[in-house]
Amino acid sequence: MCSRVFLVLIGAAYICHQARAEGDVYIAELLIKSNVSLEVLTILSVLDSLTDLQVNNADGDSHTVTLSNPELVADTYSCSCADGYIWTNRICQEFYCCSDHSCPGDVSTMVPMCNPKVKVNVNGSIMLSLNNWDDSKQEKLNLLMETTNGFVYLNITSQSYKLMLFLSPINDRLSILSKPQNSSDSVIEFEAEFSSKLNTSHFQIMLTALETITESTILVNTAGMVTIKAPETKVCYQSSPVVKCMIEEPTESVSWNMSTELGNFELNPGSVVKLDHSCTAEADTSCSTLILQELTGIWEGTYQCRFTTGSITHTAEAEVNVALLPDEIHMRIDPLSADCMLNPETMPVDVTVSILKSRGSYEVWWSYMDERMSNLQNKSDGEFVFYTFTVPLSCKKTTEPKTVSVTFQNLVGQKKSEHTNIPVVYMGSTFCDDDVEHGDLWPKASDGDTVVNKTCPVGRVGYKSRTCKGTTWGLVFSNCISIELAKILNTADHFLQGLGATQQAALDIFEGLKNSSLSESDSVDTTADIIASIDVLDLMARASESVVLQEDVLYDMVGAASNMLNKSWDNVNDSIIQTMSSNYLESLEGLVKNIRVNKSNGLKSQNVDLKFCSTQNCDVFGIRVDVNKSNGIMKVVAVKNLTDKLRNNFANTRPIELLISVTLDGNNNPSIVIRLDFPRDNLLETPTCVFWNTTKEDWSSSGCFAKPDDDNYTLCECNHLTSFSVLMSKIDISDDFLDIITTVGLAVSICSLVIFLIIEWLVWAAVVKTNLSYFRHTALVNIAVFLLLAECSFLASSYPEILSENWCLALTVSKHLFFLAKFSWMLCLSVMLVHQLIFVFTPLRKRVFMFLSSIIGYICPILMVGSSYIYCKYTNRPYYNPKTCWLVFERLLEGSIHAFLIPVGSITFTNLFSMFVVIVTLVRTSDGNKSEDKETAKSILKVVVFLTPVFGVTWIIGFGLLLLDKGSTLFKIANYTFTIFNSFQGLLILLTGCFAEPKVREEFFKIIRIAKTEAAANTFKALPEACERTHLIL
Repeated sequence: MCSRVFLVLIGAAYICHQARAEGDVYIAELLIKSNVSLEVLTILSVLDSLTDLQVNNADGDSHTVTLSNPELVADTYSCSCADGYIWTNRICQEFYCCSDHSCPGDVSTMVPMCNPKVKVNVNGSIMLSLNNWDDSKQEKLNLLMETTNGFVYLNITSQSYKLMLFLSPINDRLSILSKPQNSSDSVIEFEAEFSSKLNTSHFQIMLTALETITESTILVNTAGMVTIKAPETKVCYQSSPVVKCMIEEPTESVSWNMSTELGNFELNPGSVVKLDHSCTAEADTSCSTLILQELTGIWEGTYQCRFTTGSITHTAEAEVNVALLPDEIHMRIDPLSADCMLNPETMPVDVTVSILKSRGSYEVWWSYMDERMSNLQNKSDGEFVFYTFTVPLSCKKTTEPKTVSVTFQNLVGQKKSEHTNIPVVYMGSTFCDDDVEHGDLWPKASDGDTVVNKTCPVGRVGYKSRTCKGTTWGLVFSNCISIELAKILNTADHFLQGLGATQQAALDIFEGLKNSSLSESDSVDTTADIIASIDVLDLMARASESVVLQEDVLYDMVGAASNMLNKSWDNVNDSIIQTMSSNYLESLEGLVKNIRVNKSNGLKSQNVDLKFCSTQNCDVFGIRVDVNKSNGIMKVVAVKNLTDKLRNNFANTRPIELLISVTLDGNNNPSIVIRLDFPRDNLLETPTCVFWNTTKEDWSSSGCFAKPDDDNYTLCECNHLTSFSVLMSKIDISDDFLDIITTVGLAVSICSLVIFLIIEWLVWAAVVKTNLSYFRHTALVNIAVFLLLAECSFLASSYPEILSENWCLALTVSKHLFFLAKFSWMLCLSVMLVHQLIFVFTPLRKRVFMFLSSIIGYICPILMVGSSYIYCKYTNRPYYNPKTCWLVFERLLEGSIHAFLIPVGSITFTNLFSMFVVIVTLVRTSDGNKSEDKETAKSILKVVVFLTPVFGVTWIIGFGLLLLDKGSTLFKIANYTFTIFNSFQGLLILLTGCFAEPKVREEFFKIIRIAKTEAAANTFKALPEACERTHLIL
């Protein structure tokens, strides 16, 4: 402990030498130095207790001296601190001793009196808004500093003015006014130095008084008040160093910053940054500990802790040096695969390794098949450092992959490696041949190998990969994302770690994400951008658990989330899409749950409707949500166009379009019951209420019940909160046996239709001699042609997963058009038949029939298909489902499927009515005797048998299926009946339209007999010629 010095003058009055011979009297002064404060009276009492002292004179003679009447005779004080020490702040405030000079006051009772000198630098800004900076204000600032303990000097470093923009009335141009006429709005920068730590509370009081006097705002930063401890040597890569700051007084808040070559970043709790502000139990001390968990190269820099009280901020900073290793190592091979088909012994493969440039120093080498080869030298190019080498790849076939790796070792011996497997095509192996896809060359590769191409289009970074399966290339998986999105993703990753995790940074991330979601890109790269965008949402959702996000981010967050659902999620397999959709939902839920809401009531976009309700009910996309909460805020988000992307573990069902997520903020009710009114499609059977289980990534009905409601809604009641939807059955009711029936039936039907058309062509001239037969056969031929085309299109779209978007769209349009045309000609046939029965004496002319039938059979279907497609395109509604290559059902009277169901239903029931008219007419013509009744019954049976296939009456069974209970026996019977009749409809048309009609049958058999006769005659005529030729030869 360094000493403190003080001087006390004591008069030891009349210290007498009681010697009889000489009788001398002496007066003595006692000077006391000590490193502690001593009471003077205590010293006097000690002197009183002493009677005799043994002293020696100059000659060395010993004498006994008797002390008497000690008293304090000094009336002045002169105290001072030892070198390197200065008076405490308390002495400065009470005795105005504010430097290292002697203090005239009685400070002996002060504990402590002196502190070691400490250099404290103060930098401040004085912002004036109304007055000028003049000498009087300068004097007040000087007085403030000079009366502060340990004052050394004060300098005014700069005086500036706010820049102002004004519109010139002369030329209507914006100009910059750097100094207003009254010289207000000025900023005074100053610096000062003190040799003692400040008393923050007292200094703040003086600053506040100065602010009032000068009508200004003053901000002050100090350096030297805080003690910081950091590692003095380099820390290991991915270690967890600790930096600790402490100040010997209470403060209001503490924060951390880090400075690197890239800029200054605020630190907040995250996956790397861990903060502890309660690292001391002393009430008059503030402390903060920063722990960097498994730090990487980006965390090397200067760390600054900041303790703030009022307008005063105390700072301290320290360097943290890291034994660096590359955070990312990129390897690229050329060629992408090694072709050993020509059976060479070795094949050269060039390898390029790149890392970001840094201050790290490494030893680098490459290895082949785990055998260390040679060291590598680097070559810098811009922001990157490159290493290149050539691998002499052996073409000898092995079971192990051909692996090449590169290793980096830092100064403390830590290593980091990256490896890649080189695909090899051996002699005699199964392989995929060279292929060009989207302008990229995919070289020959063996079965099961995945080729990685790390070349992306301009403006994108990442890689593409493609797997060879047998002799066929799989789909190209593109992970090439836009550079802008890559920067957003990198910033979000830093945000999660705690680097720069501020509200403004969050705003910038979501704004950039929204802008990126609006950009157009190649369909191959769109999915890559969506995956990266979902990753950004996921990172921010995880970060929001540590850093509080304010409601300002909602606008861009909701916009970005909605835009993602407008884009195509194709070009990847179902498994990837299901993972993407599950991550999307979980991230969106996490963000909505953690974002702090103050005034916002919510936001609505095309695909996302977000509401915050303080009452017990909310309304999103027309869905009413009720929760029995007693307090807190209910956060409800409804999402469209997502449920069809989530994995569906409920067989023969499909979720409705909407998914609703509900969370409660600030609610203390342990028993939760939530009710949701989902719109119900009357064409669908009883729904099932489900929620999305984020752990299993599946739908679950546990705790949810469907309750009866009105005809248009399904009431779901659940006893927990999460994401809810409704699964509707009768979307996919097929089974393997039905699929076999359908395939076989369509094949038979197509062959039957081809035979039917051939027969019609052969007998046409003989069977269309009357207008009625002409009308009938014309309609039948058109029905057969369009049914043939529709069934061929149906078979061509049986495997949508292997079709491109254009082919899927073309087949959807074809099926829509051809089926509508078939039903339209069925309508023409039924209307013609009814007309001939009712208006017997007013026959329909051929020209009129052909004109009206052409409009109904050709033009109307084209108009219906074209108008429905254009409507969907310009209302941003999907016309077709790429997973089924068929029209889309959304809800009752919504979706392109209704452009098919409504016309087909209308025509089917019209044809059914026509059959009823024919049957009634036959009944009325009966005379009533038994023989006539039998003939009438036979005629009715013939009508039903012959007209049912050509009138499409069997489709009524399909509409009936929608009203039956799926578990009933009647449903199964109707389902199989519908499948059989409609799959074999071509065969039924062949039987009823050709072989069951006498004229067609007779003419067809006649043609066969003639053909047989001519063939026999040609054979008989050929025999003499053959014999004659034989005879001549003989």
